[in-house]
Amino acid sequence: MQELLIDLDRTANKSLQSQLREVLVSAILQGHLGPGEKLPSTRRLSTQLGISRNTSVLVYQGLTEDGYLRTNQRSGYFVNEAICEIGMPNHSAQPLAPVGSVEGLNWGDRIKRKPGAQANIRKPRDWQKLKYPFIYGQPDRALFPITDWRDCVYKAMGKQWLDDWSQDTLDNDDPLLIEQIRNRILPRRGILASEDEILVTLGSQQALYMVASLLVGERTAVVLEDPGYPDARNIFSLRTETVHYAGVDAGGLKLDDVPAETELVYTTPSHQLPTTVTMPIERRKALLAQAEADDFVVVEDDYELETNFTGKPVPALKSLDGGGRVIYLGSFSKTLFPGLRLGFVVASRELIAEMRALRRLMVRHPPNNNQRSTAFFLSLGYYDVFVRRLHRTYEQRWQVMGEGLARHVPHAKVTRGMGGSSYWMQFDDADRFDGPTLVQRAQRESVYVEPGDIYFARPHAPSCLRLGFSSIPTASIEPGLAILGQLLAKTG
Repeated sequence: MQELLIDLDRTANKSLQSQLREVLVSAILQGHLGPGEKLPSTRRLSTQLGISRNTSVLVYQGLTEDGYLRTNQRSGYFVNEAICEIGMPNHSAQPLAPVGSVEGLNWGDRIKRKPGAQANIRKPRDWQKLKYPFIYGQPDRALFPITDWRDCVYKAMGKQWLDDWSQDTLDNDDPLLIEQIRNRILPRRGILASEDEILVTLGSQQALYMVASLLVGERTAVVLEDPGYPDARNIFSLRTETVHYAGVDAGGLKLDDVPAETELVYTTPSHQLPTTVTMPIERRKALLAQAEADDFVVVEDDYELETNFTGKPVPALKSLDGGGRVIYLGSFSKTLFPGLRLGFVVASRELIAEMRALRRLMVRHPPNNNQRSTAFFLSLGYYDVFVRRLHRTYEQRWQVMGEGLARHVPHAKVTRGMGGSSYWMQFDDADRFDGPTLVQRAQRESVYVEPGDIYFARPHAPSCLRLGFSSIPTASIEPGLAILGQLLAKTG
């Protein structure tokens, strides 16, 4: 123990107690502390590390209870030989001789699908360090009701609910979460559904992948929006060679661009991704009529279902669907937090049954503890309070950003949707710029913006930018836009 250097980081998010325990467990399992080796007294360890003696006592007691240490009366703490026999690698064992050779093994020829070669949205992992993060899809930690969420997590962890979430439920969902989705979430979008028409997923992303897996073959004709969601483009492109692209105008997806041989249309009608425009009720009805006439299905991705804070919300396509042709995708990621990875699908019971069977082959079901915690968050009313707070904050930021863009980037064509959490900016040919270069220059000024070229599938895309406001403080929007305007003036 004398030779073991322990460095505790007092600026880390982890407590000193947790850090000390991790260091000691790693030292034991990796053999740095040998079987039967005596550890320094709690008093000596506390003095050595500059921590309270109580912290050392609690760590030693916890490791003793878990079998990592043992005590001899009045002799102190020792490394438990039994735990070492289980956890330590056998350094005396001779490694097996390798069989065969990797020479000539060409994985490139064996891999049948190569999603790694597709163009994807890239975001800096350390975006929180930037002063002006106009990043999309990331939460503002200052807005999230962590105390309320913690209350729901603790409630879900209670003994009375242990059997509900700790067991392997095969392909079943949490009944309380299904009830909340059916009775609290869907009616706000005008959707009525039975329990067997709803499936919980690991975010809408998994739902989209399963839809493509079940409904799209090598020659299935699929129509996507352009500009549109890059991940949808990549998912469907892995399944079929027949992908058509429909343009987007002030009313969303252009119906004239949907060919008669279409079998599936993917659309984001509430807040078109990325332009944020909302498809009016007339076009929604026309799309459904066209789907009936040409016999195709519609995948409605309502990814920002709780961010309509300007004007009267337009009913979801699914609420107008009398023929069962619409597959509705919803997500809690944009409202709660992306790391939750919970979404849901509403579709015909025949399709939901097959999606449930496919999900079982993939992950069985989303984590039951997360489902139950989310269900409590909804049932106890925390979700509604949080959504109202988001609406007030987003509407304020939406207004401030709109005014700031008019002042600092007046030459850009700015799209203002009916809510959402981002702005879409398009520049004419005279103001064309290199998106990646602009992003790099902006990050040097502690500003992050997203270039718009990734959202276009067809060549000769216009110069565009996407600016999110979900995570940037309201007071930072104006100065951030001022810097962006200066950079654009130099770049254009």
